[in-house]
Amino acid sequence: MRPWRSGPSDRRGYHHGNLKEALIEAARRFIAERGIGGFTLVDAARLVGVSPAALYRHFRGREALLEEVAERGFTELAARLARALRGPGTPLERFTRMGEAYLTFAEEEPGYYAAIFEARPVGPDDCGPDGAPVRGQRDRDAFGLLVEALRATFPDGFAAGVDPRFVALEVWALSHGIATLAAAGRLPTGPGLPTKYDLLRAGVLAMVHGAMPRAT
Repeated sequence: MRPWRSGPSDRRGYHHGNLKEALIEAARRFIAERGIGGFTLVDAARLVGVSPAALYRHFRGREALLEEVAERGFTELAARLARALRGPGTPLERFTRMGEAYLTFAEEEPGYYAAIFEARPVGPDDCGPDGAPVRGQRDRDAFGLLVEALRATFPDGFAAGVDPRFVALEVWALSHGIATLAAAGRLPTGPGLPTKYDLLRAGVLAMVHGAMPRAT
């Protein structure tokens, strides 16, 4: 792995009482470079310069630390999506930029992104002294944000029998699929082929327009 730059995650940060933040950053970095399966508590301890036993001052185990990384990632993702929705343009343009912000986040923060979708929910016995959020609630909040954005973009609703939650799930699945394919290098690229942003934009427009009421 690349050497640490000076900052709150280095060994000096620990001596100033920032061990928890250093561990979270170490986990995020390991996940980004090696994946969820390539990260251990021993790795994190070695990277921040402490003994593995010191980690348990803040986390009761690996899963609790990974869940904290996931929570930080979701907070950052939600902030980016909210900024996209507050931007200029028509409601549909802002909703489309929300999807673009999602893809950019997945590319720029692979550690956070992987943790959001792969860290398992933790129970009360897994949480450290500070406690950890329940992942199921966070996932509901993420879905609620998307549904709320859809309803704000299309206040008149969709065709009879079309639940906005179904459309939101389709948009989310499309976004996640494109992000995952792009991260794995499985998305065809080249002259004449659409970018991942073009693909998402076209797919979202097709979904929402397909759900709109038909003119009589």
